[in-house]
Amino acid sequence: MNYRMMGRFISKILAVEAVFMLPALLISLYNKEMRSVQGFLTTIVITMAVALGLRFLCRKAKKGFYAREGMVCVGASWIVMSLLGCLPFWFSGEIPDFVDALFETVSGFTTTGASILDDVEALSMGNLYWRSFTHWLGGMGVLVFVLAIGRSKRGSKNGDKSDGYTMHLLRAESPGPRVGKLVPKMKDTAKILYCLYIFLTVLNVIFLLAGRMPLFDAVCTAFGTAGTGGFGIKADSIAGYSPYLQNVCTVFMLLFGVNFACYYMLLIRQVKSVLMDEELRFYIGIVAGSVLLIAWNVRGMYETLGETVRYAAFQVASIVTTTGFATTDFDLWPSFSKAILLGLMMVGACAGSTGGGFKCGRALLLIKSLRRNVRWILHPQKVQVVRVNRQMVQEWVLDNTNAYLAAYVMIVVASFIVISIDGFSSMTNFSAVLACFNNIGPGLEGVGPTCNFGGYSLLSKGVLIVDMLAGRLEIFPILILFSKSTWTRR
Repeated sequence: MNYRMMGRFISKILAVEAVFMLPALLISLYNKEMRSVQGFLTTIVITMAVALGLRFLCRKAKKGFYAREGMVCVGASWIVMSLLGCLPFWFSGEIPDFVDALFETVSGFTTTGASILDDVEALSMGNLYWRSFTHWLGGMGVLVFVLAIGRSKRGSKNGDKSDGYTMHLLRAESPGPRVGKLVPKMKDTAKILYCLYIFLTVLNVIFLLAGRMPLFDAVCTAFGTAGTGGFGIKADSIAGYSPYLQNVCTVFMLLFGVNFACYYMLLIRQVKSVLMDEELRFYIGIVAGSVLLIAWNVRGMYETLGETVRYAAFQVASIVTTTGFATTDFDLWPSFSKAILLGLMMVGACAGSTGGGFKCGRALLLIKSLRRNVRWILHPQKVQVVRVNRQMVQEWVLDNTNAYLAAYVMIVVASFIVISIDGFSSMTNFSAVLACFNNIGPGLEGVGPTCNFGGYSLLSKGVLIVDMLAGRLEIFPILILFSKSTWTRR
């Protein structure tokens, strides 16, 4: 295990985190929020001290870096980043309980949007900004950002090694069943991803400003939309804004739920490849079908057809992309509509997007694999393969998808059993686990859009924190991090 190389990466991540706290510090200074100023200053000093200490201790790191180191580095960096990222809330006293502050921060970085706050508008503007910005930073991944801004090594030998550990880190942090290169070098792939991410975020802010949303609100809302996180800066989430602004959020939530590789293909004018992408069509079909079914089911609850479709489309987009914004209390909807939303919680958005969940790509692979196995039973002598986008899917990809499904089910069931100790209803507990593990935010009943997670015990919050991390990092980096064999010398 190359501990020094992992330490160097973690030190870079912490340095980036400290730099990204500066705007929040400036906002607090501008608004004369002195408790927040003290909290951010203290946190920045501590974070930079830890980063410099790790950098000094790991200054003689060797370049050897493999898949195991990539998984451990990603898991450890997200935990350390969350532990330090929660300090501004705690030091300022705005979230006085450390576990609650950690829960809020993990929920931010993992783009979950689950909150323990009763009154979010009581937070200072500096902490509100930092709370929303954790979504944006966690949406594409902080390691992807570090790789994108890092210096490339010249020369074929060093370049190959650099691209090797870049691949291991990108695969460990990026969501989806497979992570490939958009261009020959993974570092350039990371740059392309972040350029697309920044462009769509800025475009989102422009459209929100065009609807006369205040600048601070527009920026924070765009952070939550881009990262598909869902932290709102208002107690009613997005419900208090105009229909135009709600529609803008609907469109951009769906856009950020698309595989970013599709946007790159559009840039290089391979429009036909995007139109033929099976995962994208599966995603659009699920969204369109869900909107139509829910609009039909709740048609008597709203005054006009347009209002009905708007609420249905917003909540479908919010849930399927795992954003978690709300414009209405969907916990009051009929059971049929809530059942659809529960299903969308599990499916999630496309692989390679900022959305969470099981992913449309995996669901598509499972459906095709099931169909292949049925055909095997009927025609055992015939060779059956699974194809996506007319390309044969390798068996190891299908095996990994099946393993992910098994781990997914076991973690959800185990978490549900543990948090049921607190005595909340079964629907509350089950939807809480789904909401956290799939990085959605609000659940149903006791953790619905008008409630929060503050009533859970310390044990349950700890379980849900692990669920949020495992869901965002696609399970395996967290499992490997806590596996005994990972730390065994061979």
